[in-house]
Amino acid sequence: MKLNPNLTLATIAEMVNGRVIGNPDAFVTGINEIHRVEKGDLTFVDHPKYYDKALSSAATFVLINKEVDAPEGKGLIYSEEPFRDYVYLTRRFMPFVPSSSAIDPSAKIGKGTIIQPNVSIGPEVVIGDNCIIHSGVVLYSHCVLGNNVIVHANSVLGSDAFYYKRRPEFYDKMHSCGRVVLHDYVEIGACCTIDRGVSSDTIIGKGTKLDNHIHIGHDTVIGKNCLFAAHVGVAGCVNIEDDVILWGQVGCQKDLTIGKGAIVYGQSGIAKSIKGGQVYFGSPVKEAREKMKEIALLNRLPELFEKLK
Repeated sequence: MKLNPNLTLATIAEMVNGRVIGNPDAFVTGINEIHRVEKGDLTFVDHPKYYDKALSSAATFVLINKEVDAPEGKGLIYSEEPFRDYVYLTRRFMPFVPSSSAIDPSAKIGKGTIIQPNVSIGPEVVIGDNCIIHSGVVLYSHCVLGNNVIVHANSVLGSDAFYYKRRPEFYDKMHSCGRVVLHDYVEIGACCTIDRGVSSDTIIGKGTKLDNHIHIGHDTVIGKNCLFAAHVGVAGCVNIEDDVILWGQVGCQKDLTIGKGAIVYGQSGIAKSIKGGQVYFGSPVKEAREKMKEIALLNRLPELFEKLK
């Protein structure tokens, strides 16, 4: 999420009653959680396991609950509750705005676009030219659809990220303030759900096609001309490069990369990053031929045991 206008580190620290470590006059240009930070962003960290990752990340500013010296070129805000303060800031700069009608007056809809009955289009949504939005579709606020996009019935774009901090007695919800962005010629099947980014964007690249009943998690970035079959589930902060094919019921763990042109057979589980240009199968996935040989050998185990008797 970008800040407009930019604010000084001291101004933001004052909002959360924090203490500045570093240059108080440095300008914060955005707010982002750790997986998608850029130069000028403020992020947060509240666990010793991730202190080094946050302090060495691309983020220029860090909300942190440990008193340390600011690394060169960075500024810190000391906070007793970084998660709480981060959520406060994102809610302040990107509050929930209820729609005033089924198609909010602030939405922008391009020429030749067809909106079927019973569609909900939230505030600040942008839809390009020659799109078809079928009945029952829900587009939450700030979704952006390019030209020639098709969204089939009852799909939901822009729902909140599944992101919580576990407290002793409850789960503390992270406020989602990112967007869903679909590039030109994307087609989304029926009954799909695509979560908005926590604080950046969930993006689907030009020409990518999704079958029915697919879930895409927050802040995931999908490249061009990908093809996903029914019941694929992709977790948050995944990077999927161009021309990837995921067949039915593939499941994908968070925070990994699937390389360009990879093909993953149905019912496979992707637990870590995989290279492009190969075919995969299994859970966890292996190169498909290797996995098929492994299964064939396992099927021969009863025969081998009989011979050993």
